[in-house]
This record gives sequence, C-alpha cells and structure tokens, in this order.
Amino acid sequence: MPKTLHELIATIRADRILSTSSDLATPVTAPVVESSREIQPGGVFVARAGGSVDGHRYISDAIAAGAAAIVGETEQSNLPIPYIRVKNAAQVLGLLSAAYHDFPARKMVIIGVTGTDGKTTTCLLLHSIFKFVSDIKAGYISTISADFGDESLATGLHVTTPGADAIQAYLALMVEAGVTHCILEMTSHGLAQGRLNGVDIDVAVLTNVMHEHLDYHGSWEEYRAAKAIMFRMLQRSWRKLGVDKVSVINADDPSATYFTAIPADRAMTYGLEARSDFRAIEVNIHPPGTRFSVEDQSLDLRLFGEFNIANALAALCAAQALGIGWEAIRAGIAAVKLIPGRMERIDEGQNFIAVVDFAHTPNALKRALEAGRRMLRPGKRLIAVFGSAGLRDVEKRRLMAETSAQLADLTVLTAEDPRTESLDDILAMMAEGCIAKGGVEGETFIRVPDRGEAIHAACQLAAAGDLVMACGKGHEQSMCFGAVEHPWDDREAMRSALRGSPLRTLPTASEKRDALN
Repeated sequence: MPKTLHELIATIRADRILSTSSDLATPVTAPVVESSREIQPGGVFVARAGGSVDGHRYISDAIAAGAAAIVGETEQSNLPIPYIRVKNAAQVLGLLSAAYHDFPARKMVIIGVTGTDGKTTTCLLLHSIFKFVSDIKAGYISTISADFGDESLATGLHVTTPGADAIQAYLALMVEAGVTHCILEMTSHGLAQGRLNGVDIDVAVLTNVMHEHLDYHGSWEEYRAAKAIMFRMLQRSWRKLGVDKVSVINADDPSATYFTAIPADRAMTYGLEARSDFRAIEVNIHPPGTRFSVEDQSLDLRLFGEFNIANALAALCAAQALGIGWEAIRAGIAAVKLIPGRMERIDEGQNFIAVVDFAHTPNALKRALEAGRRMLRPGKRLIAVFGSAGLRDVEKRRLMAETSAQLADLTVLTAEDPRTESLDDILAMMAEGCIAKGGVEGETFIRVPDRGEAIHAACQLAAAGDLVMACGKGHEQSMCFGAVEHPWDDREAMRSALRGSPLRTLPTASEKRDALN
C-alpha cells in the first residue's frame, strides 16, 4: 500500500530532523534505498556519507532515476523534489524502510543473536529446533545464508548484517511467505551503524564478547557497548501480544552481569561452568559429536567441540524463552549434522584429518585448536593454517599467532584478506607473535603467503593420523587483495591440496607472480 513521505518521516524522532522542504504529502510508491543504482520511480533515496563514498554525490542520479524524495545530511537547495535533512542518515534508513514495508518485524517473533563467536551456529541450531514445532514457520538471516520461508539466498562474503534497507525488504518477503519467527545475526558493526534500526526484536541472545573489531570500535568497552544496543532494543521494540521481551546470556562470559543488568521482561542464562538457568552437565565429547544433559534432559549434538555445546545451550535457552518444549529442542539439535565452514571435515581418502573452520578471532582459534587436540591420538600432530585480515584489528594478529604457537605443533602463516596492506608486513607481525611464545621459524612455524600453497604445504607435511586445520575463512567465497574480491573457498582449497595440487585463484599464487615478473 503506497505511503506518503509524511508517514515515513513520522517514524523519525523530531530532534533527528534538521529541516524539510517541499510537499510532505508526496506519495512514496517504491522502496527506500541507500544506493542510487537501486532507486525505482517513486522511491526514496537516502544519501549518507559512507567510509569511502559520499552518497550525496549521487543525489542527481537518484532524481534522474525517478526518486520521489531525498533524505540526506548536508544542506541542499533548488532540488525539484522534497528533501529531508537529518542528523544521521544511516541511523534513519532502517526506520524509513520499515515504515515503507509496513513494519514487517512487528508481524513476526524476532530473535536477535550477537557475539564475537558462535552466532551462525546458534542461529542454525535454533532454526532447526523451530522446524520441529508444527505452528512455527521460521526464517533467518545469517553469515552463511538467508531463508525467507519459501526460498533461500547464499550470503558467503564478508558482511554478516546486510544494509538496513535490505533487511527490511527481506523481512517483508518473510511476512508474505507466512513466516512466524525470524532469527537475525546482529554484528557489532551492524548495530553501531544502525542497520538493525526498525527491527522490533523479542529475544536477544548473547554468545560471548571477546577481542575483535577494535580497529572499528576503538576499545573493547565500545565494542561491548555496540553489542549491548541489541539488548536495549528490547524495551524500545513493539510489543507483540503474548510475547515477552527476553534476554538470553552466556553466564560463562566475563560480561554476563553487564548484559543481565540491561532491562528486559526476563533474563535467562546458560553455561558450562557458571551457575545458570540452563547448565550443561555430564558432558561426553567424542568425535564426531557430543552428548550432554540439561535439567535431566539428555541431548545429542552432532557438532564437535565444547564451544558448540555453548552454542546449543544458547539455542535451547532461546527456544525455552519462547515456550518450546524439550521434544522439539532435542530433535532440532540432533538434526544439525554440519554448519558449513565450521569444524567441517574434508575427506579425499587421505590418512590424516583435514578440517576447515571459520575461527578468525583469538578466542575462536583457541577453541578450535583445543577441539582439534581432542580429535588426535597421542603422539599425532596438529598443523594450523591461518592468517589475519588487513585494515582490521592489528593486535589480533599477534594474539592469534601466540595462541597457535602454544596449541599447534606446526603453524603455517598465510594470507587472509590483506586488502591494501602489505601481506609481508602482516605475516611479519604474526611471526613476532609466534616467536614471543617460543616459536622457531622453519621448525614450529613457517610463512607461505599464498593461501592455496599454504594449505597444500600443510597437507604435504602431515603424516598419518595428524590433523590439518585451515582457519579464518570457513564458508566465505572470496578473498580481498587491494580493493578486489578474488574467488576463494577454503574447502575447495583443502580438497585440491588433498588431491595433490594447490588451489591457484589468488594473485599471490606462484605461477601468477611468475607471470607478472
């Protein structure tokens, strides 16, 4: 149903609007978007100053494409269509888009999941639980994919939380498909940038808060505060009949009390160590799965690793918050056999274990390597292959290398999205971390800049019964060098290496370097 411009801007607090011009009764007949390339006749273009591109430069393009109105931050004069000047365009985009789509999040139960590690696994475990409840039709938006109820879409690049306008369009598709419950991964970037504004959530789930993204947030405290935005959204969100606003928090996390102090109708906790509402006991970890008990209920988890028990606890706690019974919880958790790119075993008939995992933070790498140790027989070696991203948290490079130097028998340092930074400089910082923990280059760690050649080298060095683990990329389908995304998949790279040759799709591959020289 068409809206007027006045109806859309009514969702914005008055103190965020600096000025308006022209006719606010202008009908809006197409979506609100932040890309001038996506504007449709009758739509609204939101111009914002991005990190590398200023959207205000494209106002004329949006008008030429038939925009009905423009929302921006700078002073504009003599525009032929209405212009709304706001303090922060990024923060109002989601609100305007939600209003255009008739507030789709108010028509479903929304579960938000945030945390440094474990978000995707928690989302997919909860989605699996929902499948065993007859009156629930569930959708989700995660790092790996989006499920709209009747169709799905792969999302294998580097952005977990889509743009605010895309989120609202996805939610509208879910409403049309009859979805009753939606699970959203919510990153600290997405929350801080307002990409989740306009989403009315009902259950907020925290996995953990560890060292990550300090390049963007500036400090660990600011990073944690960005995660807390999701929990503060609970009380600001639209109240749906019969649905409480519930926070679900990892009691083992050092910040647990910080999050439980944020107001909610109920705060529920889970954990393996700390006292909590849902605590795992009688844990039996045995490759390739795990068995544990919660409240006298025995659960089988086919995912390996203690950290996945925590993810399962987060999912079952959220399910309990929504009144879902143990039968569906047990069935849903047991039904998940694989999370793409998460402790994913690759088998090409080799006599050693090969695993690809998304671990790209110090804590996630630690947990992955600890899980890897449990998969090995005494006397067998753990070989870790990983890098650290360019233009991102610099301190993480040293911490990850230190972690591997302590837990792996051999560390292979390689590329992971160097972007415009020097790959050699990144590897040098990581090498310093290995050396700081007693590592010896050429003995306990090596540098192989090309990731395909690094994974191949690790496989060549592996003996029968060893474990080769490639960490950091997981499910992702590209790697960034400069400003270009090159096709890349760690799982394909591992398969190629196991077959005897490195995957050579990156500019660092030796044959490509030779061609340039």
